[in-house]
Amino acid sequence: MRYVSFIHKDRDSDYGISFPDFPGCVSVGNTIDDAIRRGCEALAFHVEGLLDDGESIPVPRPIEAIKADPELADWRRGADIVLIPLLRDRGSSRRVNISLDRGLLEVIDDEAKRRQMTRSAFLASAARQELETT
Repeated sequence: MRYVSFIHKDRDSDYGISFPDFPGCVSVGNTIDDAIRRGCEALAFHVEGLLDDGESIPVPRPIEAIKADPELADWRRGADIVLIPLLRDRGSSRRVNISLDRGLLEVIDDEAKRRQMTRSAFLASAARQELETT
């Protein structure tokens, strides 16, 4: 799931990120990329809090619905709109069977070893980074 976020930048300030589907869920970053990364973390943390409180998670509204919502007109003015993935850590791993090109797997294993990571940790980290930046 991806949620609409607004990124604002005022003069002499960091980039702020907020979520119209989650009022009160905000974060900041030194750059747009940093704000997006921190926004991913803030969104996951906010959702975990909602679930801990027994509340439901809203269905992501399409960008068109956000743009058409008159109550958000002031909030979105001057904002860049970015879709942020909801990446929840579930606290447990699940074994999966995947197929990769042998050459790619060798490079992955070499890089994981260089970083003192397991193959699984490296692949999870790479997938998370890819999802946060696309």
